[in-house]
Amino acid sequence: MTVNLSKGQAISLQKSDGGTLTAVRMGLGWQAAPRRGLFGRRTQEIDLDASAVLFAGQEPKDVVFFRHLVSDDGSVRHTGDNLVGGVGQGGDDEAILVDLQRVPVHIDQIVFTVNSFTGQTFAEVQNAFCRLVDETNGQELARYTLTGGGQYTAQIMAKVHRQGAGWQMTAIGAEANGRTFQDLMPSMLPHL
Repeated sequence: MTVNLSKGQAISLQKSDGGTLTAVRMGLGWQAAPRRGLFGRRTQEIDLDASAVLFAGQEPKDVVFFRHLVSDDGSVRHTGDNLVGGVGQGGDDEAILVDLQRVPVHIDQIVFTVNSFTGQTFAEVQNAFCRLVDETNGQELARYTLTGGGQYTAQIMAKVHRQGAGWQMTAIGAEANGRTFQDLMPSMLPHL
């Protein structure tokens, strides 16, 4: 059963049978919003990029994004860059896989971001979401839908963080500006 998250809401990453999740996929999907032009409605391609920043406390230790597809320890893996999005209908345009059992003990949180590499704002994006999937069985656990575009080029989407012996996901949904994850670092820090 999927939990539709609202901004700031957290859920425990426990399986319904009481077991602990071992591998999750953070999927990102979006479509370009149609625009009126001289020749009627048209759609512009938009390149959104998903990134995952691995933190130990307040300090970033590693990052996974389209130019560094696998974390140094191998626990986090990006499936590849999608330059136009638009799979739509709930499918993932980009995905980041996290093997929670392999994440080093000093990493206490992983922050997921999305940014417009080509600089378009979220006013030009529609049907954007991130979702957390149990990678062992394909079950969607949680979904966070971006609502109402805006004149920003990035979002701090969500984070998974250690909670006792397990993990928890928190929907952040904070607007930011930047074309790369490096640009977003100051915006991430308040959410750690």
